[in-house]
Amino acid sequence: MSVTRSWASDGGRFAVLVHGGAGDVPDAKVERHVAGCRAAAARAREILAAGGSALDAAQAAVIVLEDDPVFNAGTGACLTADGTLELDACVMEGEALRAGAVCALDPFKNPIAIARAVLEEGTHVLYAARGARAFAEGAGFSPADPASMITEAARQKLAEARASGKVSGWAGGTVGAVARDVRGHVAAATSTGGMVGKRAGRVGDSPIVGAGTYADDLGGAASATGHGEGILRVALGATAVHRLAHAGPEPVARGLIAEMRARVGATGGLILVGRDGRLGWARSTRTMTWAAEWDGGGEAGA
Repeated sequence: MSVTRSWASDGGRFAVLVHGGAGDVPDAKVERHVAGCRAAAARAREILAAGGSALDAAQAAVIVLEDDPVFNAGTGACLTADGTLELDACVMEGEALRAGAVCALDPFKNPIAIARAVLEEGTHVLYAARGARAFAEGAGFSPADPASMITEAARQKLAEARASGKVSGWAGGTVGAVARDVRGHVAAATSTGGMVGKRAGRVGDSPIVGAGTYADDLGGAASATGHGEGILRVALGATAVHRLAHAGPEPVARGLIAEMRARVGATGGLILVGRDGRLGWARSTRTMTWAAEWDGGGEAGA
């Protein structure tokens, strides 16, 4: 299977690229998903244009997507086989390689904000399950009422997965953002509910530094989406960022998505920003909604 599509932009002094997940969004819903990505990229652009950090911009973009129930992150995220929410998120910045992540987290409104708190606190990089909840509450975050975050669409997807006897992806998919600020620093942020009908405690690529999320000022920043087990096996994020030191983001993304399919049979998508502000993405699924903003313009699509 060849890569379905890729895209590139020369970017600018500041740049941001967001994705709403690789998958198969029905044609009737694509416009709504693209609109959500546009809103996220626009929020990040405001921060970057005002001289804000890439880390703040990437986090802010993902918060917009977590709050939008059409995406598989935060409110509207998919359900486990037990009918519960277990949320994963990660942020990383490229100057000092600081990172923070949570996984198998109970319902909290914005897991990406908790991941940022992990990064800022600095003792550990990744907290899981009960430990993630304890950290979140200790940092001043309040658990959410699960009913406020579980949507009817998520319940229906779980019912379909139970009927088929298989875990499945989500058309809206994992969400993520990569950004470069005017000081030349890069950052990445990724958030997800995982796979529909996943076993309790399953953790995919999104919260794992070097797999679903990675940033390094020497190369750039990456956020992945798709089959998490495959992305983990090829260390997609770190591999992409290391290659950015020698090639542009679009050929790097296109090559790695094709390689992942060839090596481990996994499909997905990857967004990248280079250290010079260039942007690129590739996907091997039918759709991956996205939006980009930079000091010279902006684009969006699926």
